[in-house]
Formats: sequence, structure tokens, C-alpha cells
Amino acid sequence: MTEYPKPPFPSQQQPMPGSTGAMNPRPDHGEESYKGAGRLSGRKAIITGGDSGIGRAVAIAYAREGADLAIAYLNEDEDAAEVKALVEREGRKVILIPGDISRPDHCRAVVQRAVAELGGIDVLVNNAAHQASFKDIADISDEEWQRTFEVNIHAMFYLTKAAVPHMQPGAAIVNTASVNSDMPNPTLLAYATTKGAIQNFTGGLAQMLAAKGIRVNAVAPGPIWTPLIPSTMPEDSVKNFGKQVPMQRAGQPAELATAYVMLADPLSSYTSGATLAVTGGKPFI
Repeated sequence: MTEYPKPPFPSQQQPMPGSTGAMNPRPDHGEESYKGAGRLSGRKAIITGGDSGIGRAVAIAYAREGADLAIAYLNEDEDAAEVKALVEREGRKVILIPGDISRPDHCRAVVQRAVAELGGIDVLVNNAAHQASFKDIADISDEEWQRTFEVNIHAMFYLTKAAVPHMQPGAAIVNTASVNSDMPNPTLLAYATTKGAIQNFTGGLAQMLAAKGIRVNAVAPGPIWTPLIPSTMPEDSVKNFGKQVPMQRAGQPAELATAYVMLADPLSSYTSGATLAVTGGKPFI
């Protein structure tokens, strides 16, 4: 709880969507710390946004728990190659699928490649997200509003719709929500609105898919130190990121990995329709 860096962080800004290597301090994704126990042995998982941040930590954890992976990402080829090497080091199969998940046809292609090259889908992790900060609603363009919804919630629908026909009883879907689902940050209006939608999508989908034996849950992260932060937030917000929670620091991606493993684990067979909050001590209602 105390070994990770606390703000203030060094001054830093990046162009969107950001790079792991340019961050200071560099995030911990569990590269050295995560130890697997075979909890996902033989499972096949799709992880969107698996090149960096939370998605990278989930990829490392899933590989060390015995899963083969399809990593969907936008265009961050260098970050994705690092993840591929880490997964292959564990003796697991991994395929990289670059492209824009805001496009329905690409979402279907992601699922088709996963089925063809991995041999099926047992877990779908809908994690990729787009965000940008604005102080006034007048500053949010129509295109920005639409882009946020297309990446954050529309893509979840397209991916899930394409994946479900290939999922057997015992499969799991894990969606990345946010503390913004219930406590929206006004400067992240579009992003927070989509995260509220994800919360409802998760709850409704869990009920819809229960008869198929497919579980659906969400993780609601608090402030997590990922490339999204220096590439989408003002300099002062980056410098003090995470200071507002009781632990007075940002969470590291590695600290969320166990939540995603637990929700994908077949032993969590009665957990569906839930949101697991990882917030550094800030209550989530």
C-alpha cells in the first residue's frame, strides 16, 4: 500500500493516446511482481486496449494464469510488441490486432481472428477507452462527443454481440467502468457519461446472458497511472494525480490485475452483474 510513488509527479504531457515508455515514473504492470497460479489455464481471452495501462497488466496476469490472448489496440505498435514478448515469455500464444474498435466491422474482425487463431473465446475484456478533458461544454465538439461514445460503449456492444455466439457456458465478460460511473468528474463529461452507460450495459447484459451460462461483470478503477493520464489531462492534474483518494496516490495497473483475474476465474461462478471497485480507499456506491 505504501511502496508505490505518490504525487507530485514530474511535469509531463504527451500526445494522445500516449506511450508507456515516456511516462515518469514508469507504471508497474506486474512485470516482476505478478505470480500466476493456473487460475485461467487453457482459457482464451480477448483484451481490448491490451497494449498499455490496465490492459497490459491484465494481459500479463492472464498469461501467467495460463490463458492465450488476442490483444486489440489502436496503433501503439511499440507498446503492443512489449506485451507480446512478455506473454510469449510465459509460453502462451498471443496475437496482436491493431485497428480502430469504433468501427463495427473491425470489432467483428477482432472476434473472427481470435476464434480462428486461438480456437475460441472464453473471456472478453472490454477495456479500451478514449477520454479528453474540457472545462466548458461549449469546448466539446460534436466529433469528440461521438468519438468517446464510439470507442467506450458502442465498441463494447459490437464486440460482445460478435463474441457471444462463440462463448460456451462458463465464459466471462469483464468491462472496464470507472468511479466516474457514479461520481462524474465534470471536466470528463463525455467520458464519465459513457462510463455510466457501461455500468448499465453490464447490469443488463448479465441478466440477458445468465441463461447462456455467461457471466458479465465490471471493474471500476479509481485514479490509475496509465498513458491516458499525461496524454489527456492538464499538466497540474497530472502532477497531482491520485492525491484526492485516501491512499493519497495513484493506483498502478498491476494493482487491478487480480480483480480482472477473479472475475474471469471459473471459480467465481456465482459472481455476475457486479462491479468491483478498485479506488484506493474512496467509497464507491
